This record gives sequence, C-alpha cells and structure tokens, in this order.
Amino acid sequence: MQNTLKSPATFTGFGLHGGAPVRMVVRPAKADHGIWFRRTDVADNDAMIPARWDRVTPSRLCTVVENASGVSVSTVEHIMAALAGFAIHNALIEIDGPEVPILDGSSVPFIAGFLEVGLEEQDRPIRAVRVLKSVEVREGEAVARLEPAEMLEIAFRIDFKEAAIGVQERRLNMANGAFVRELSDSRTFCRQADVDAMRANGLALGGTLENAVVFDGDQVLSPGGLRHADEPVRHKMLDAVGDLALAGGPILGRYIGERAGHALTNRLLRTLFADPDAFEIVDCGPRTLGKLPGVGVHAGDLPARL
Repeated sequence: MQNTLKSPATFTGFGLHGGAPVRMVVRPAKADHGIWFRRTDVADNDAMIPARWDRVTPSRLCTVVENASGVSVSTVEHIMAALAGFAIHNALIEIDGPEVPILDGSSVPFIAGFLEVGLEEQDRPIRAVRVLKSVEVREGEAVARLEPAEMLEIAFRIDFKEAAIGVQERRLNMANGAFVRELSDSRTFCRQADVDAMRANGLALGGTLENAVVFDGDQVLSPGGLRHADEPVRHKMLDAVGDLALAGGPILGRYIGERAGHALTNRLLRTLFADPDAFEIVDCGPRTLGKLPGVGVHAGDLPARL
C-alpha cells in the first residue's frame, strides 16, 4: 500500500545558501500523486516542480530540481531521503523560498516531524523500479553503480586526505527502518578550507557549525564532535538515498558509490532509464513490501540522542 501523511508537517529554517528563513509544509496528497514541490512565493509562473530525476539541474553543492518554466528548489536530497526512509510515497511540499531548510544538516528533523503527525495508508499498490542489469557511470576516481538485488542496498566508500575523515566505507541493507536508525541523523560535512573558499565565492552562506560537520586536518570543529565515528560516509549514503528517491518509486537494487556525489548519482539514474533492458516497473507484492525502506518505522527507531 502507498502512504501519505495523516496531516501536514511544518519545518522552518535557513537554507544552506543563507537568506531569509524558509517555511516548508509537507502536506498529504492523494494516491499516485508522487512527490511534488510548490513554490508558494511564485505567483507569476508555474510554481509546481516534480521531484524527479529528469528535472535535476547541475549544481555544485546540492541537488536542485527545476520545472520547465525555470522555477526551482534546491537542497532537496535530505527531505527526499526522509520521505523514502519513512515510506511516504505521496506528498505536496509547499515552500516559500528557493531552498529546503538545512536544519541540522541531516534528515532526522524531518523524520521526527513525520512521526509526530503519522502515516495514512492508501489503497493503491506501490510501484517500484527493479534493476535488471548493472549500470555504471564514472568521473575521474568517482564511481556510481546500480546492480540487481531484491531490495535497496547501499554501499559507499570515501577517501579524504584529512586525518579526521580518512578512508571510510559502509554497507547497509535498507529494509526495516535501517535508514532511520543508521543514517538519518548523519550530517552534511565539509573541510574548513572548502568553507572559506565557498564563502569567498558567495556560496554556503547559511552553513554553520550547527548544521554541518566541519573538519580541519585531524580536528572536528563542530560542537559536540561526531554523532558516529564514520558520520561522513553515513551522510554520503543518506544523500544517495535522497537522490535515488528521485527515481519516482523505490529502487529494488544495490547502489555502490565510491567518491560519488549528487551529480554522479543523477547521471546513474539517467543511464538506467535510458536503457529499457536495464529496469522494469513492478507492483510490490507482500514479499517485496516488507523489504522497502521505511516499512514499520516507529519512534523507537529514532537515534537515542533525540
């Protein structure tokens, strides 16, 4: 069965790029609606933007979706990961600015809000994207790959010169609330040198030590340190879940990323959907339903610190 929220969930905060605070309301939507954004601050143009892989436009720091009229919403990856990780298939996301609030830099504030309002089942089958053969894209040392698998699995490896990050890798079966328990509270991260360079170019002006983990050599500058010893690779997995959620339905396959980012994951989806032999759209039966991300999530799955 598809799911939507029982009632609206509201979130307010600054975007990663700064500016005025943004108010975002995730509203229930009818079955087969999918996930759409609506820019409530846009009155003289088409304000509706589909959360789909083919509406992603290039961006340096985040994932941006844009409609045919050029109206866009940026930094959608964390809310998309939360929707997928909580098994929400239909929602209208109203937002009064161009960017999703960054909040604490993770997906867990969204998950907490969804848990508070609850889910409503809808009498329509979930349609998933089953990977039938392996597809891969590369850019330099970065690789993103999808392989056939019975359910969504994520494997990721990162390699940074900073001693506080270094080489990290992790694999995770995404069934049974694993996203909420293992990934949802992992924050976006960056190096202090990157922060300085971005701000010099007018980027990431809304980023602070409170909504990102900032590293400098062997030091973690953010107050309270890390939430997980391998928080950076967990956050990269969180981003991958959010970017894959733009497929239009749950992915039944194994995602493997090495030094991959938002743009490469989107290229991977474009490569998958360009080959009709690489995928099929299937209605999820009872056996598959139990393996989808978000099925059976409850308050006890939230990280203990919350």
